Amino acid sequence: MKRYAGYALRLVVSLAILAGLAWIVDAPEAYARLRGMDLRWLALAVGCFTLVTVLMAWRWRLTAQRLGATFGFGWAVREYYLSQLVNLCLPGGMLGDAGRAWRTPRGGVDLTRAAHAVMIERLAGQVGVLAIGTFGVAWALVPGGVDWPAWLVQGALWVGLVLVLIAVVVGPILRRLGPVAQFRASLEAAFLAPAVVLWQLALSLAIAVLMIVAFWACARATGTAMAGEAALILVPLILTAMMIPVSVGGWGLREGAAAALFPIIGASASAGVAAGAAYGLALMIACLPGVLVPLRARSGSRKSAASATAGQIVDMDDGVAHKGG
Repeated sequence: MKRYAGYALRLVVSLAILAGLAWIVDAPEAYARLRGMDLRWLALAVGCFTLVTVLMAWRWRLTAQRLGATFGFGWAVREYYLSQLVNLCLPGGMLGDAGRAWRTPRGGVDLTRAAHAVMIERLAGQVGVLAIGTFGVAWALVPGGVDWPAWLVQGALWVGLVLVLIAVVVGPILRRLGPVAQFRASLEAAFLAPAVVLWQLALSLAIAVLMIVAFWACARATGTAMAGEAALILVPLILTAMMIPVSVGGWGLREGAAAALFPIIGASASAGVAAGAAYGLALMIACLPGVLVPLRARSGSRKSAASATAGQIVDMDDGVAHKGG
């Protein structure tokens, strides 16, 4: 019951934020932008998300192999599609990842290392977004860059200070715990090892760039021309807001962050809401192949059962014929 209550709470959070945005911003403008979307730009976003899924599956397979789990690339892609679809449809955004860890083939690896592979793969994604965002902020600070509002600068400084304090105070305590030490060993083997770190960074940066391009395309689809510099600065912040596990599929948080940040580049808050909603729509479309994964598995199970039944019938017939002879 507590689990279902948590799901319901996150759904209520998403709906409440969206309802609040509809009250605060110019809802008819946002609706008009969505209704008049340029489907060519939306298709570009869907294409970016498709490539992102393939690269994420590659990164997961690479990470898992370093920890002893071996599976095919095609299986990894199918599982990642299913994982993303579950994360989008169910509150929290982590159940799909838990499913990937649970279904990882157990040949030579336990559930803990399988879970570490999933966690490290997701962490690598955050590294890519953080790197792009840091580059965008540095670009904005040069003369002639984006004019940052005071509230955003102060908020970023406070968040950075809190993270540093947490690392200083909590870090030494966590390092003494057994599970943290195990995860650290897995991280060093699967992400930080010289043989793999360049591949991990290259994949993570490529994925982050594609996600930023996808949001930029969604902004264009809804009538907002976002410069490359603005995309590098704002989109990582919007994507980071989606990762807070209090909503369903990032809905509400993504649109709220876009509504707050779009005025920085001279666009309206309604334009931000429309771009965020288009991003969510494109992501859902790109993840629809995940529906086919359980259907394919069910079809495979039926074929296996049918083959087994046919084999039993043949064996019985052979036995009867043998007795009759």
